[in-house]
Amino acid sequence: MTIGNKVFTSNCSSCHTLAAAGASGSVGPNLDELEPSQGTVASKVKAGGGGMPSFKGQLTEAQISAVAEYVAANAGKSSSGSNGGGTP
Repeated sequence: MTIGNKVFTSNCSSCHTLAAAGASGSVGPNLDELEPSQGTVASKVKAGGGGMPSFKGQLTEAQISAVAEYVAANAGKSSSGSNGGGTP
């Protein structure tokens, strides 16, 4: 499990759907459908908005970067055979 996957599972999976992480949250956008870029994810995690809280100050820059890379690399992909991106 990568750092990005751990951060996502611990902080994002209750609200967002991302098949690669086995997450099926329905409060926030479905990331598999949205397929956001790494920059978009990082920006949203830092600033929040649209009902999403900011995680700046709760997550380190390295964690934000790792979760952004993980989501961007895995959104729209199935969970089978995917170990995701991110920093090991």
